[in-house]
Amino acid sequence: MAKKSKKQQSGGTPATVALTAAGVEFTVHAYDHDPSHPSYGEEAAQAMGVSPDRVFKTLVADVDGALVVGVVPVAGSLDLKALAAAVGGKRAAMADPALAERTTGYVRGGISPLGQRRRLPTVLDDSAQAHPTICVSAGRRGLEVELAPSDLAELTQALLAPIGRG
Repeated sequence: MAKKSKKQQSGGTPATVALTAAGVEFTVHAYDHDPSHPSYGEEAAQAMGVSPDRVFKTLVADVDGALVVGVVPVAGSLDLKALAAAVGGKRAAMADPALAERTTGYVRGGISPLGQRRRLPTVLDDSAQAHPTICVSAGRRGLEVELAPSDLAELTQALLAPIGRG
């Protein structure tokens, strides 16, 4: 189920390629994705046997006309007002899914904060700091990457802010 890897074999996702290039330690977790499951994040937590507060979902929002990534635990939801405030904006709404896919290069349910086609400003919920490692999408449905929250924040140049709602 899990494959420890500092180096990813060729054919990795843009997220795992970015992690490998950065020399960051990470673990890849693969599982069989069930298209009928109502929540990608909850499915990932269940399949990996990891607490939902350690599995983070990557959401793309429109803040005052600019796309911004919010990374929050799957156990909760994204506080759009807090996300807007974190980046100095006034209004935030979830981005159009097709626009999010085109901009990041990933499909919905597999959007990773790492290795995006166009790097977007990123805000990581500060609850991530409570864990030695967290899991985020590795760039496709059924594939997660586990890494230190500090490494994720550094690689994405993320702001840390309380943007999640429990």
